[in-house]
Amino acid sequence: MTEFDPARDADTTERRWQEGTDTFGRIYEVALGVTDPTPYTEIAEIADCSPNAAKKHLERLTEMGIVRADRESRPARYERNQAYLEWQDASRIADELTVDEIIDRVKRLEEERAEYEEQFDTTDPTTVSVFDYEDHERVHEQMAAVSDWQGVIRDIRLYELARQLSQNDGHLIPA
Repeated sequence: MTEFDPARDADTTERRWQEGTDTFGRIYEVALGVTDPTPYTEIAEIADCSPNAAKKHLERLTEMGIVRADRESRPARYERNQAYLEWQDASRIADELTVDEIIDRVKRLEEERAEYEEQFDTTDPTTVSVFDYEDHERVHEQMAAVSDWQGVIRDIRLYELARQLSQNDGHLIPA
């Protein structure tokens, strides 16, 4: 039987966050990891802060467009705004690559997408049934291929967004 040491949990919690990370920073980090609507009280617990502080900072993150709020539920629930993360990724790509490099990448991705469409005889990966095989290895291969195909489709959207940002000096819509 192992001994229970309550102080050990407190030490672990303190070490989980980088030294000097303030409450807002902890809430921000937790919010970016929240993929389903989560009560602010749970976010507070994970971020090691009071529920009131969590709610205050989550409201600020909502105003900034980083998280989405469901204030109708009790307690209010929050989740990351996936569109914000996609915009962030596209901005990074636009900063790192030239427009020509982005266009070349989109062309290669579109070729990959076309290969998947030919392989599966459809343009929509969600219509593919990966369980049509009795062989476990074949099912796994199909699942991996469909997942990669969905990643290609996502990357095409990101690189197209990056192209728009790059061609319009950081704006989505030309000035």
